[in-house]
Amino acid sequence: MKERRMKNKTNIWLSILATALLSGCQQNNGNRSDGIVASSEPVFQNFEYAGNDKIYADSLLTEGQFYSPILQGCYPDPSITRKGNDYYLVSSSFVMFPGVPIFHSKDLVNWMQIGHVLDRESQLKVETAGISAGVYAPDIQYNPNNDTFYMITTQIASEIGNMVVKTKDPLEGNWSDPIQLDFGGIDPALFFDDDGKAYVVHNDAPAYGKEQYEGHRVIKVWDYDVERDNVIAGTDKIIVDGGVDINQQPIWIEAPHIYKRDDKYYLMCAEGGTGANHSEVVFMSDSPRGPYKPAPDNPILSQRHLDKSRPNPVEWAGHADLVETPNGEWYGVFLAVRPNEKNRVNTGRETFMLPVDWSGRWPVFEGGMEPLKASIAVPQGAENKMNTGEFFPNGNFTFTDKFAGNGLDDRWIALRGPREKFVQESASGLHIKPFDINIKAQKPISALFYRQQHASFSASVDMVYMPESDADLAGLTCVQSESFHYVLGVTKSGGNDYLVLQRTENGESSIVAQTKLADLGKISLKVVAEGDDYQFSYALDDRAFENIGQRVSGDILSTDVAGGFTGAMIGLYATSANHIKVE
Repeated sequence: MKERRMKNKTNIWLSILATALLSGCQQNNGNRSDGIVASSEPVFQNFEYAGNDKIYADSLLTEGQFYSPILQGCYPDPSITRKGNDYYLVSSSFVMFPGVPIFHSKDLVNWMQIGHVLDRESQLKVETAGISAGVYAPDIQYNPNNDTFYMITTQIASEIGNMVVKTKDPLEGNWSDPIQLDFGGIDPALFFDDDGKAYVVHNDAPAYGKEQYEGHRVIKVWDYDVERDNVIAGTDKIIVDGGVDINQQPIWIEAPHIYKRDDKYYLMCAEGGTGANHSEVVFMSDSPRGPYKPAPDNPILSQRHLDKSRPNPVEWAGHADLVETPNGEWYGVFLAVRPNEKNRVNTGRETFMLPVDWSGRWPVFEGGMEPLKASIAVPQGAENKMNTGEFFPNGNFTFTDKFAGNGLDDRWIALRGPREKFVQESASGLHIKPFDINIKAQKPISALFYRQQHASFSASVDMVYMPESDADLAGLTCVQSESFHYVLGVTKSGGNDYLVLQRTENGESSIVAQTKLADLGKISLKVVAEGDDYQFSYALDDRAFENIGQRVSGDILSTDVAGGFTGAMIGLYATSANHIKVE
């Protein structure tokens, strides 16, 4: 597995080594003593992200515990599957490129990102999509009947729609190109029965003229032809109309999954929409094609009924998937959010986990209807190796990247297009080739992003850069979408270099603060967030950091203000089409 990861990563830096060496030989007034040439293509070094949420300081782990969320930051709509002792988990990625991050674990506690399912342009066509379009609600399933893994999803804002890709071994990657599926709706999931038959379930609108209220949706099932990889025409059937009780006008029944246990079939769905009324409900049948009867005690997971003033609230819980361990234990992954002190959601929808009690007829999330806690018990035989080795960190942690030419970490993503088209990594740092497109465009932009994973955090980076005109800008950005973001960037005006802090709200931009820079060489850029308060600062040539402007609100980095489905991200950004003009 490690060899595969390193092989993929070396594709960038080996191919550009000659370019990096040539650029180091160039001579201009921007030469530095460390050999880096300051130019209109910025070089980034020494990125550091550090989380400092109070809940983790107040909720130290005891032996046999691990933190939930297991994936902090914008990793929503989780789906999980198992083959033997190997678990695989995926989440939505929208227009992030590469798409659909995939994680591997041997014990449900210690997770390692092994790459992305959609890592080629032939698989992911989101070049002009808004940030909350793209890839929705992936479902990953292992089919023991043909020893194959499948990932089925909906790719919005392209001509692909519902699609499936497959591989024999997720550790090796090599997922197929998309196979388009001939049905509408969203949130498809596969179910492979013991007899070799297969089915697809998904959310859809009611038949034309049958919609009874806004948010009325249905769940459909199709027979699936494994040999042809498509649904079988004419086999579609509505198995849930509206939700648990259509007389109560439930909204947005979606994200269905089918499970089989003791010769009964269980259909689990999200209900109530992905916001404050989110929940998880379950139905049972004697056949995968229904009819399905709802559980008497639905929902089986929700936080919507709890006191909103409770300490450390977790909200929006739902969109779940279940997995059974080899020991017969059950666990569920699901999305939820952790609002900040102003009840705003900046970290986005994250992946949580709970044990599931299936000792009776119906599955029940243990504690799923109570205020969710920061930690849960590890499964039988598991040991928490949090924040060691290559395992994905959680709790309060520090992530550093020296950009030393060893290949990009899988946590770095671009928007709408491959990183390789603008990134060059060498021993001197991360080179970003500026596109003639700025951050407000619904197009591929020259920016590399790391997800915000804490309400309170700091992120900093060193940059060597020399803008040539007012069209050039490079720096640090905090982004919720193309229409809502902050940019802390170096640019030029009237022959002078400036550092500017700009706020963009609903597409309208304004300068918050600016300062003239003298003797521009290396500059360090930093943002520190304490809940809703964000403070930007800078340092020249390793001197102490100075604030630029006062604290600003993180409101525009929240889904509450910006809308959409993604969380905030911290970006390393460059453009030759700067829209920020010094005042």
